[in-house]
Amino acid sequence: PQWAGSFSHSEWGRLETYMPPYIVRSTLALLNDSSSSRLFERRWPDQCVRCAVVGNGGILRGSKQGSAIDSHHFVFRVNGAITKHFEEDVGTKTSFYGFTTNTMKTLTISYLQRVRYIFILSNDRDYVMMSAAIQGLNVISGHDKGDWPSRYFGFKPPVKHFKMFHPDFITYVTQRFLKSPLLKYSQLYMPSTGDLMLLTALHMCDQVSAYGFITKNFADFSDHYYDAVKLPLRCYANHDTQVESWLWEVLHAQKVMSLYKRTKEK
Repeated sequence: PQWAGSFSHSEWGRLETYMPPYIVRSTLALLNDSSSSRLFERRWPDQCVRCAVVGNGGILRGSKQGSAIDSHHFVFRVNGAITKHFEEDVGTKTSFYGFTTNTMKTLTISYLQRVRYIFILSNDRDYVMMSAAIQGLNVISGHDKGDWPSRYFGFKPPVKHFKMFHPDFITYVTQRFLKSPLLKYSQLYMPSTGDLMLLTALHMCDQVSAYGFITKNFADFSDHYYDAVKLPLRCYANHDTQVESWLWEVLHAQKVMSLYKRTKEK
């Protein structure tokens, strides 16, 4: 993660090649808790940390995987992350919630105590939103001017509840694991939120299980597990669904992670 201790004059000069460089320092200065530089701590040095990453795929509806998901040490969720009324299928435990400001505002979330909110950098909105959220202020400039982040995160929750991806990590996983032909449209292409969170877990945890991600028979299920009626998978121009689904199948086959699969729902 980025945090106050990761800032230096040399780092500032290097980050000038990223968007946006001008707001990094003021926001990172707020991430000054001792835990801001890491996602979590192991209870003991050789602890085997088991993590579940829960997407929103319709494959989870009727899956009855809730208990299995909640049995992990940490549970990562993204975007909608609706659990109410779906507890039997998706569980109730949330350790980390990953999003961009754009996805957060287009989907409904509610403030949860002890959840770590992970901002995924997409543009300057994420820096501005995090700064206002930590300070309990309204957003005073930019695309979200006038917004009140406390309605998403609660009023001035502890700084340790906020994490921010480092742009180097996003670049690394994109170039190393999700290298897509769409990269030539660099201002458009970005891995999906769920895929970035799954790669985060794969780099941090010892055992990783992925639930609600695309499988080969994705057409048998609705787009989301919380859809009232069955809807086809919606693909966005700025993501490469084929590359992402191929990667999870490969990692599952090589036993690097476990990808939840099932046959067509009845």
